[in-house]
Amino acid sequence: MSRKPKKGYYVRGQFIAEGSELDLQYKAELKGTEEASKTDLKRESAALQALGTDLLALRADLMERLALPEKLQDALAEARRITNFEGKRRQMQYVGKLMRQLDAGTVMAARAALDEQHGGSVAEKMALHTAEQWRERLIGDDDAVGRWMEQFPATDAQQLRALVRQARKDARPERPGEALRHGRAYRELFQLVREQFEGGAPDEDEGEGEAP
Repeated sequence: MSRKPKKGYYVRGQFIAEGSELDLQYKAELKGTEEASKTDLKRESAALQALGTDLLALRADLMERLALPEKLQDALAEARRITNFEGKRRQMQYVGKLMRQLDAGTVMAARAALDEQHGGSVAEKMALHTAEQWRERLIGDDDAVGRWMEQFPATDAQQLRALVRQARKDARPERPGEALRHGRAYRELFQLVREQFEGGAPDEDEGEGEAP
């Protein structure tokens, strides 16, 4: 009497009988891979929907720079108008669906725009850092005022010198060993320096990167 063939399947040339230990192991591996993939997709989908929610508060100039698809722009505009909780929830699900259709470059640009809105652009941060450096040099170096006036001749020299003198006076500790104090002049000096940066760059001959 002929033996009944076992039911099974081949994987990379190897026969795996149904119900065998190899069968159970292989199916467990497949299930784990599938579940991991679904988890990753779910996590990515949730992140994109959260990004869409953040875009509701993005400034108009930054939104225009993104050049998002018209459907997504309309969906975001509609979500801003909806006040009903359930209605807004459904609308944001639709926004999430549209967000998943964006290419990776647009998603990265959207995140960068939100970072810029929350923390300022790289250029703005560099300008603030440079203004802080100039303030410290003006207070700590007697010759810095002259170099500043060479680069920013439109500055009110009398006001600048008065703020520098007061900032130096305020910074002196009342008793030896005490920490330096920063008063109103210290803050106003920073504001004056920053306003001059915003009003115009130093002469090209001086060099923007040259240390005063």
